[in-house]
Amino acid sequence: MLCWSGSAKGKEKSGSIPVYLNVYDLTPMNAYGYWLGLGVFHSGVEVNGVEFAFGAHESSSTGIFEVEPKKCPGFTFRKSILVGKTDMVAKEVRVYMEKLAEEYRGNKYNLITRNCNHFCNEVCIKLTQKQIPRWVNRLARLGKPKSSKNQRHRATRAQDQKSPSVSVKT
Repeated sequence: MLCWSGSAKGKEKSGSIPVYLNVYDLTPMNAYGYWLGLGVFHSGVEVNGVEFAFGAHESSSTGIFEVEPKKCPGFTFRKSILVGKTDMVAKEVRVYMEKLAEEYRGNKYNLITRNCNHFCNEVCIKLTQKQIPRWVNRLARLGKPKSSKNQRHRATRAQDQKSPSVSVKT
């Protein structure tokens, strides 16, 4: 169950509620790496005055948490990016986060395949139909192994080369 701070208002008119991606530095090295496109970032989605993010822990409970916007403990705030606007009021966003809570469990966090930036991308797509900027999760993409589709294709080709071909006449 998520904690509710109660600070959000839900009375904005349709399509007028801004959705921000708040980006944080994970390391002081980002001061250099950011300009080379190689930073390591944490991110959270800010909507209706609440910032939602995803983090790791050992429990099977949700890894989704909320903080005061731009003040996520343990990280250095870098910038806020307007991703788009939504028509989802605070209560609707809350219901959506409760549904995601089952999917984003703390013990399922993976730095390369299921991190805070993946969470934020999914949320931003749902709320605004827009993805987060690619640079935010670039290092995770660079660290990801080649797709399993390519691996299956290579394995199938290797197996085909080992197996003698048999033709059947009908």
